[in-house]
Amino acid sequence: MTAVAGTDPRNFIRDLTRSPSGRLLQNALENRWPTTPDRLSTIVRYALLPAGKMLRPIMTLESAAAVGGDPAPVLPAALAMEYLHVATLVHDDIIDADEVRRGRPAVPTAFGLPDAIVTGDHLIFCAFASIVECGAGGVPADRVATAVGALAAAGNDMCRGQILESELVGDPDTGVERYLEMVRLKTGALFRAVCHVGAALGGADEEGAAQLAGYGEQLGIAFQIRDDLLSYTTVAQSIGKSTTSDLSNGRPTLPLLLAHQAASPQVRARLTAALRGHRADPATVAEVQRILADTAALDRTRDCLVGHAGQARDRLAGLPPSTSAALLDAVARWAAAHRW
Repeated sequence: MTAVAGTDPRNFIRDLTRSPSGRLLQNALENRWPTTPDRLSTIVRYALLPAGKMLRPIMTLESAAAVGGDPAPVLPAALAMEYLHVATLVHDDIIDADEVRRGRPAVPTAFGLPDAIVTGDHLIFCAFASIVECGAGGVPADRVATAVGALAAAGNDMCRGQILESELVGDPDTGVERYLEMVRLKTGALFRAVCHVGAALGGADEEGAAQLAGYGEQLGIAFQIRDDLLSYTTVAQSIGKSTTSDLSNGRPTLPLLLAHQAASPQVRARLTAALRGHRADPATVAEVQRILADTAALDRTRDCLVGHAGQARDRLAGLPPSTSAALLDAVARWAAAHRW
């Protein structure tokens, strides 16, 4: 469905956003959330626009097309995935007290904490309403019901993942497996829903929908690991948000867990102190960077990322060859690319 011209990993997402599907989704967001004096709609528009990468809604459309469905009536559900994604960003910024998102003041900073909470909640309800809207476009009711169930199941997992993440704060002894389970719930579940919803609405049978849901879950894990790496391999201006939020919030992300696993007792004590002290001053950040380098933690984190991206690609093997299946494969390959 979507043609992406760029082959360089640095251009892939840019080209995807500018593709016909990307432009269609951005225009739909603009039309659905016009400028208005209504405060709630104004905050929602601020949260949604200018649109981000639109990766998740594009993947919903491509999942529908990959199983032989017509993506046109799935458009409202694709927008639903962006609503849910942005809702999680709004709530994350509340939980983490982050003040910048997409290179500008985050919603809680710009509009205050109470209205930010309500805005995130409103976007979640809008997501469910948008999936139901697909029925008016001709999608059979049983497919719509399956898609609503998939979104609800993902939402439940995301909440459990968020609670689990809070339990891990300040605890580098938590271990990699527990961390990966948290990521599977908190991040993998949304990517799972993105693909499951698209496949279900596109007419996939239960096995085909589960296949794409599994692809999405593994891809979501890979994306979270990639996000962990970006905190230590890029600058805040290039990704539009803080790169020290994990340290300041005491979160033991995968690079820190792998460093802790490989470090001496003395070095482990320093990592633990940094996490439990919620310190992200330049000296602490520099020390953590040195520890990551000395323990080869970033390289091992990349290996884990590549592994989960590979598992995502493996789950596409049963799909018939198509442009959409190739694009979903390309997303996983882009996620695993070492050029940030």
